[in-house]
Amino acid sequence: MSTAISDLTGRPVIIGGGAAGLMTALELAPEPVVLLSKSPLGAEASSMWAQGGFAAAVGTDDTPALHLADTIAAGAGLCDEAAAARIVDAAPAAVERLAGLGVAFDRRPGGGWRLGLEAAHARNRIVHATGDGTGREIMRALIATVRRTPSITLLEGVEARRLLVEDNTVRGVLASKDGGWFILSTNRVVVATGGIGGLFADSTNPSGCFGQGLALAAHAGATLADLEFVQFHPTAFDGPSRPMPLLTEAIRGDGAVLIDETGQRFMADQPGAELAPRDIVARAVWRHRAGGHRTFLDARTNPGADFARRYPVISAFCKMAGIDPAKDPIPIRPAVHYHMGGIAVDREGRSTVRGLWACGEAARTGLHGANRLASNSLMEAIVCARWVAESIGGVCAGPQATLNADAAPPPADPSAVRPILTQGLGVLRDRGGIERAIHSLYPLARSQSAASDTALVGLMIAVAAAKREESRGGHFRSDFPDSAASAVPSSLTSSEALGAAREIVESIPTIRSAQS
Repeated sequence: MSTAISDLTGRPVIIGGGAAGLMTALELAPEPVVLLSKSPLGAEASSMWAQGGFAAAVGTDDTPALHLADTIAAGAGLCDEAAAARIVDAAPAAVERLAGLGVAFDRRPGGGWRLGLEAAHARNRIVHATGDGTGREIMRALIATVRRTPSITLLEGVEARRLLVEDNTVRGVLASKDGGWFILSTNRVVVATGGIGGLFADSTNPSGCFGQGLALAAHAGATLADLEFVQFHPTAFDGPSRPMPLLTEAIRGDGAVLIDETGQRFMADQPGAELAPRDIVARAVWRHRAGGHRTFLDARTNPGADFARRYPVISAFCKMAGIDPAKDPIPIRPAVHYHMGGIAVDREGRSTVRGLWACGEAARTGLHGANRLASNSLMEAIVCARWVAESIGGVCAGPQATLNADAAPPPADPSAVRPILTQGLGVLRDRGGIERAIHSLYPLARSQSAASDTALVGLMIAVAAAKREESRGGHFRSDFPDSAASAVPSSLTSSEALGAAREIVESIPTIRSAQS
């Protein structure tokens, strides 16, 4: 590593090389910052894979108030309305900010934005780039800008392994590279590490996104919120590849429909049909498959012959699988796509630990509630990055602390956790499955093994799911199929989760082993 670590003392440290981390670093310029990325920039960032687009009320028939109404409706009673209003109000300016950084959004012949429609949106308000390559284009522009910004020290191939905390205050970051480890002394850290899809067997996320940021925050004592709300995208490509290729919701916005092997449109009689909120569509697909059917996305009529031009990335991987979307139905199934829960933060992105902020999918801002509205995720990351940067800019570098730390823990490995969460915390959940997951995860979370960090995150998700005895948004329990009269956000720390898990394990030590 050519940069002397001692020269970086006191600088804000941003953990994560996706859109949230890159944008936060850029918004902090010209203040010197350190950006840690476990992989080369963009290589394992969910942002790079985002197809749907960037939701913003930029159309002449649209307003932030309408965007907010759709967001609140999709969130199933758990959005923080004030936080959501502030975020969607800032979305149009964020589009202009990205365009100013060189993002080539799609435009109409007259020069205005070309706007698409996605599920549960009342207006065409999705700004795209190169059709289904919005995330890739945003990341291209952000990466290029970061690399030429002199105030950003980029440490690629470096993984944050622990946050060093004293008196509920961040003092540094324990990081590793090439088997060695070192400490960055700082009182300002941003977790922007993305989601948890890699904790499940079937996911559209990069396999390297398995909740590392949540583990960092959990070990630091931060409060996490709404962890039980996992969004399953209803139209992942049903094939052998893992991660699973995504078939963006925009295709259904263009008129494609869901059918089974008989040609039946099994969503036709549902409110909103194929453009109902994602949780509803995902459960409908799951149940239809459970009934013995195969499920397909039928784009042969709409967009039909225009498919390859509108969705070049999807068209390419379909053709590699021997499918022509203009002529053949595309096999689909639900897969983990997004996590509505995360590190509990305030309107400036501050966590419950002093000196620790979170941005992007790793943060729970209150925008998404129990079910994220399509294309609100890239928007949230870009909008909130500015407020996080402004908050950090108001905090002076603290006095250098004498930091001591044990050697870094072993590299996290989610392979032992994937089958547990896949079986117990899927599209449809029940008490037995959740408790079996807790029983399996608890000893792993308390171990010092490579599975411990991922098991801790999985355990916190499972405990939150056990506590929510209702169905709401992305959390559906077949034993509690109705929503409670009032919606209450959930929150817990790692110690609370471990305590609750211990009670469950000790109350039924041979938990349904006869059924296993």
